Amino acid sequence: MTTPKPSHLRSNNSQPQQILARHGKSFYWASKFLGADLAERAARLYLFCRYVDDLADGDLPDRHESLEDIRARLAGENVAAGPEIEAFIELANTHNIPLSAAAELLGGMLTDQNPTAVIDEAELLRYCHAVAGTVGLMMCRVLNCNEPRADSFAIDLGIAMQLTNISRDVLEDAQMNRRYLPASWANFTPEQIAEAGVNCQQPVAQAIDRLLDLSEQYYASAQLGIRLLPFRSRLAIAIALRVYRQIGWVLKRRKVAWWKGRVMVTGVEKVLLSLRSTADLRPKKVPPHQTKLHQHLQGLAGVHPS
Repeated sequence: MTTPKPSHLRSNNSQPQQILARHGKSFYWASKFLGADLAERAARLYLFCRYVDDLADGDLPDRHESLEDIRARLAGENVAAGPEIEAFIELANTHNIPLSAAAELLGGMLTDQNPTAVIDEAELLRYCHAVAGTVGLMMCRVLNCNEPRADSFAIDLGIAMQLTNISRDVLEDAQMNRRYLPASWANFTPEQIAEAGVNCQQPVAQAIDRLLDLSEQYYASAQLGIRLLPFRSRLAIAIALRVYRQIGWVLKRRKVAWWKGRVMVTGVEKVLLSLRSTADLRPKKVPPHQTKLHQHLQGLAGVHPS
């Protein structure tokens, strides 16, 4: 007779990994190549990021105050912020994650509590650093990367992915009264974009195309920096990069028809991209980081003075 396993042993996935699998399918796929310990750490970091993101995008009446409390707690103040935040602080202390990066992430979430209408490329990139470049910085620590040069490339990967997110979600964001496309590129209100009228379809598509071209500069930089990661982590990050980059290419393949809804990367594409990612494991000298990519980011977490 077989003795049944206790309930906490029946699944190979922890709660953080289950949430990652449910809400971050591309990242979950990539995390399978990290190994159990690193995958669990990455999932715990994702759990924190997902928690504050859901809070920022939710409809709780006191969400602004809650986000402020979390930011204060990350800054070292003795305020109650909930068990999810204490769990993240424990993770941060264990793996030397800079809490300044996490606090900046909260600052980005707080900006989303107001109607958003980005003015220019500089404002866009600073926002992308706040909500995603900081995540790249934190992920470096989770993956045991002790190479200081890697920070700049990790920031680039976060920014590239956020630019992809914005490109994919233009319609959804507009329906939430947010326009991340710079006004200098497409000066429409979120309401006008949400209506997806014929008069704004092509101008907005051209702005998205420009956004995707900008993301390519950051993806290209990040792809070079992958070789600064510990060998065990390189394949997973290379896969995450290629899979997320593919979203933009699918969008371009569909003529940037943003008004037709969100695009997705298929399972077959993910497998093929994973195989191609093995090319990023070949030894190659990593050139100096391109300082021009961070010219608008001075003073932000992990950004070296130019």
